[in-house]
Amino acid sequence: MSETFVLITGAWHGGWAWRPVAEHLRSAGHRVFTPTLPGLHDGDDPTAYQLSDVADAIVALVEEQDLNDVTLVAHSWGGYPMTAAAPRLAGRLRKVVYWSAFVPAAGRTLYDEVPPAYQELFDGLSGASGNNSVAMPLEVWQSAFMNDASEDVQRTVHALMVPHPMQYFTTTVEPLDAAALGVPVSYVLSVGDIALPPGEYGWDRFAERLGVTPIEAPGSHEACFTEPAGLAAALLEA
Repeated sequence: MSETFVLITGAWHGGWAWRPVAEHLRSAGHRVFTPTLPGLHDGDDPTAYQLSDVADAIVALVEEQDLNDVTLVAHSWGGYPMTAAAPRLAGRLRKVVYWSAFVPAAGRTLYDEVPPAYQELFDGLSGASGNNSVAMPLEVWQSAFMNDASEDVQRTVHALMVPHPMQYFTTTVEPLDAAALGVPVSYVLSVGDIALPPGEYGWDRFAERLGVTPIEAPGSHEACFTEPAGLAAALLEA
């Protein structure tokens, strides 16, 4: 049965990051949309948008394309704007899937959900940027995010990313009320994902927050590049 997917990126990424996964989904007969969100286009002004603009863009895409029976998927930071958008699209959704993504809690921003070392990093980089943005350091990318790729691939993808507006990390959204939403909600977790360290700040707490058992997918936090077939299969299973 053909499905319609709308794939929401994580921080620093454009819709291009989903292409390997999208191609696997399309080859299986599914329709796939991979938007680049406001503030994350090459050349965007990081000060020009708020997190609400990102949620608005997701809603606008689904409504303007008149999409129905949509599987909405978010990666990492994308869990925040997806959570904000999902209730506004409830009548058009088939299911909601978080992949190695943040699941917002009441009154807590993404900044509140990451270890102190990341908070210090974000503060320093945004303060020095001149435009309140955070550029992903190459060494962090290589060691914690795309740690299952060769150095050439790591550097190539890193060069494509754009600085992320800091205000996207420091804005709260209302938590998802899955019962009120009325569609299934799932969590996919890449088994090699160490972008958040295991333990107090680990990814598994977000599946617990949703009250679901995570579906395992292969690869690192950037499995969209390194294990796209396995990730596509996990999204279909979800």
